[in-house]
Amino acid sequence: MTARANPFFGREPRPHLEGDFAREELALAHRNSALPLEALAYDVTPLGLHYTLSHFDLPRLDAAGFRLAVGGRVARTLSLTLDEIRRLPARTLRVTLECAGNGRGLMSPRYPSMPWLHEGVGTAEWTGTPLRHALEQAGVAADASEIAFLGADRGFDRGVEHDYGRSLKLADASSDDVLLAYAMNGAPLAPQHGSPLRLLVPGWYGMASVKWLTRIEALDRPFDGFQQVVGYRYRKFAGDPGVPITFAKPKSLMAPPGIPDWFTRRRLVEQGEVTLAGRAWSGAGIAIVRVDVGVDGAWREAALEPQRDRFAWQGWRFEWRAIPGEHELAVRATDATGATQPLEPEWNTNGMGNNAVQRVQVTVR
Repeated sequence: MTARANPFFGREPRPHLEGDFAREELALAHRNSALPLEALAYDVTPLGLHYTLSHFDLPRLDAAGFRLAVGGRVARTLSLTLDEIRRLPARTLRVTLECAGNGRGLMSPRYPSMPWLHEGVGTAEWTGTPLRHALEQAGVAADASEIAFLGADRGFDRGVEHDYGRSLKLADASSDDVLLAYAMNGAPLAPQHGSPLRLLVPGWYGMASVKWLTRIEALDRPFDGFQQVVGYRYRKFAGDPGVPITFAKPKSLMAPPGIPDWFTRRRLVEQGEVTLAGRAWSGAGIAIVRVDVGVDGAWREAALEPQRDRFAWQGWRFEWRAIPGEHELAVRATDATGATQPLEPEWNTNGMGNNAVQRVQVTVR
């Protein structure tokens, strides 16, 4: 598309914002779905409560006529039907997915985009076939180094028109854990979750798990798609080439205790023994080894469930003797590498990967 034919070409970059949310941010919040934090009570997030983020319009793809194209640096190009994919060896994995922009709305100044606070996360049981089976059928060439994945959703981001796409190094794409997924919690994928087929990359932030997957291309060079080289990178300043966003960082969340005020969501708790509970997770299949709960700045260790599923969150519980007054609760996770959540957000230009501790304001009566 020429610059003249592109209605979004040459527009000023979106300025960082402080204070009230812009109308465009609110519109994005209406389009996408957040996990209600009380749903942390579920080991597996029910279908209607799992977070969703869609960059462009939701494509409407007919499962009966669906074809997955596999090409590029391969011996044989493929055009796989959904039935052919379902006949390949299947796996079901319980996986926690988190949006890379989760927590952006808590940064200051913030990048104007989807204004997530804490709720861009969910855990589901995903069923599909390991991607490597399709790659083996196609016969990936010896000089191929990356596998690119293109979805059916197309639009503009920062003036650039493109199909949403991401890539993985060939070694990562060949893992048995990377799935061509066609079912979620035992049901066919819903439209907002990528029906009829999506990629699932456990342990990575959600941007890697391309929805409405229609094309796979083996490449002998780095993939230069917009969301790979521009959209999802950690940058400290304008013009910084940045580093790629990959694995999720250690994080924990608390299910809100007590009962809420309708508008502010501030919590009211009765005095006495109160059980605080929530979930904690980290990327790359790394287990959480410790969760600490802070009450007015004083930290104590919580009881942590063991890691039962390599890529899924772990539950934790903490008994709090609540006394009347105003209190701030917080929760902090540490994973098996020693990585722990920072007390304050680590700022970057796009507001990505914010894993600062969650803080919950509570009134005890």
